[in-house]
Amino acid sequence: MYIQPQFEERDLSVLHALVRSHPLGTWVTMGEGQLVVNHLPLVLDSARGPFGTLRGHVARANPVWKHASTQIESVVVFQGPQAYITPSWYAAKLEHGKVVPTWNYAVVHAHGTPRVIDDSEWLRAHVTELTRVHESEREVPWLVSDAPSTYIETMLKAIVGIEIPIARLEGKWKASQNRAVPDRLGVVAGLSERRDEDSQQMARLIQERLPSRPTGDR
Repeated sequence: MYIQPQFEERDLSVLHALVRSHPLGTWVTMGEGQLVVNHLPLVLDSARGPFGTLRGHVARANPVWKHASTQIESVVVFQGPQAYITPSWYAAKLEHGKVVPTWNYAVVHAHGTPRVIDDSEWLRAHVTELTRVHESEREVPWLVSDAPSTYIETMLKAIVGIEIPIARLEGKWKASQNRAVPDRLGVVAGLSERRDEDSQQMARLIQERLPSRPTGDR
């Protein structure tokens, strides 16, 4: 991924936080001579390995688990908040008009070699954890044990586990850092007027990255 220095995010806790808040990863791997793309919810175990380990599962009928390369690293893309930025928000538009539209976004790329886990106990523990994470905010969380055990056994036989130890983690936070402070403040104000969650989150990201004192760097 091309990352200009001002947009690079290296803080592991920040990268992990985005993965956890946007857990539906786009998994890209090489299989049978071509790139194969799948979308799957992943659980991050930050305690395993220097950058953490991702755990997920795919349908047994999906051939990716048989053909995913163990010679070429896979990459999982986690897309955070994103928003179109109109140059009309920039103070510079009134000053000289030399402005163009852009797109702000936060994204994490996790690189690693996948391994397949075809083990019923591992899968049961995995889906139990995955369910616990995403049911935790419900007043009465649904539990795997709420379903008949024979039904769960049947469902477990229909999936295969995927584990990806993260060998490299890249983060790009494109949040108007290349603009002067008045332009950034204009973007924050414009995004704050929008009602969608992505725009609201991007406004907060820009505010968090404002310098302590104004800079003239554009």
